[in-house]
Amino acid sequence: MASLSKRGGGGGAEGILASFSRSSVAAYGREAATMGKKLLRSTGKAAWIAGTTFVVPLIIEMDREQQLNDIELQQQALLDPAPPAK
Repeated sequence: MASLSKRGGGGGAEGILASFSRSSVAAYGREAATMGKKLLRSTGKAAWIAGTTFVVPLIIEMDREQQLNDIELQQQALLDPAPPAK
């Protein structure tokens, strides 16, 4: 083990990681990650608001329109006489 310590293989990795985690690069990385999380959260909220405000009512209205079209086709089929068979 003494030979590992002399070569820097023993506790040197912990020192490098500790010094890196205190560096300005790591601080910028943490700040970027925090901003990314906030951006994703706000984007998700905006998508939810847009979906519930615009998309869902549009789908409901399209379904109603399709139901009315189906009813009209059924009424036409009942009221119109069938063409004579040849």
